[in-house]
Amino acid sequence: MDQLKAIRYFIKVVETGSFTKAAKAFDVPPSSLSRRVADLEKSLGATLLKRSTRIVKLTEVGQIYYNDVQQIINQLEQSHETVRSYQTTPMGRLCISSMVSFGDKILLPLLDEFSALYPEIILDVSLSDELSTLGRDDVDIAIRGGYAPNERVLAIKLMDNGFIPVASPCYLQKYGVPNNVMELKDHSGLYFKTPAGPTPWLCKVDDQWHDVSGPAVAISNNGSWLAKKACNGEGILMSTRWALDSYLESGQLQELKFEHELAISQNATMAVYLLYQKQRYLVPKVKAAVDFLVQRIKS
Repeated sequence: MDQLKAIRYFIKVVETGSFTKAAKAFDVPPSSLSRRVADLEKSLGATLLKRSTRIVKLTEVGQIYYNDVQQIINQLEQSHETVRSYQTTPMGRLCISSMVSFGDKILLPLLDEFSALYPEIILDVSLSDELSTLGRDDVDIAIRGGYAPNERVLAIKLMDNGFIPVASPCYLQKYGVPNNVMELKDHSGLYFKTPAGPTPWLCKVDDQWHDVSGPAVAISNNGSWLAKKACNGEGILMSTRWALDSYLESGQLQELKFEHELAISQNATMAVYLLYQKQRYLVPKVKAAVDFLVQRIKS
């Protein structure tokens, strides 16, 4: 028995509610299709369908089986389309999700260049610091900062995502330069808010982790607003080096350096990752975007 064909016949019977209509869809005799489905039931040792002269209904176990095999067939069809489209021109809607600061400063300027190279790709870009699940949220590519994800996706490390402490010259002139990390507890803090909450100021001294966060004067998930407040001398800010580069180069902010390095997490593997589902890489629009972004950002 061709089990895959029998499963396709079974699914069509369920969708149409009729052996006759299902047979017509496949252009085969109803008796042949019915026999194939009966053979499938025999091989499974279960009755999947309740048959009557007027209607065909799923049994309880048939419903369970239908839900499972429908997902498998849909995935198989997607895989077939992926292979068929491998050599075609990149085109269609490409959904990209990125954290806000990275999107503003790095991703969106690169996507302008990408659009010029691939004019038939329609970019659908969402900037959010909320986590996206690639399959559930209809996202082709996600860019996230943090740790390597646990979900079943491929993760390419684009860059380190370590946080550094900075302050404006006017703040340091007014309140003094902290000489060691423990003195930070006495300084005003500007805190970046993640979906898990504000990022703390942590350091490891003598193999012990310490929270040296100072009193908060502002908390936000808008990195640009926090950087502006830091430039105005309102407090010390911990943010990523890539987000602060322009402020450091202009001298509006300066990095604070200590004997014991600061961090926002006890996990040392924080980075910016590009995420995508493995099977989607064969779709030309996804492959073009992944290859372009990885090459341009990592270089």
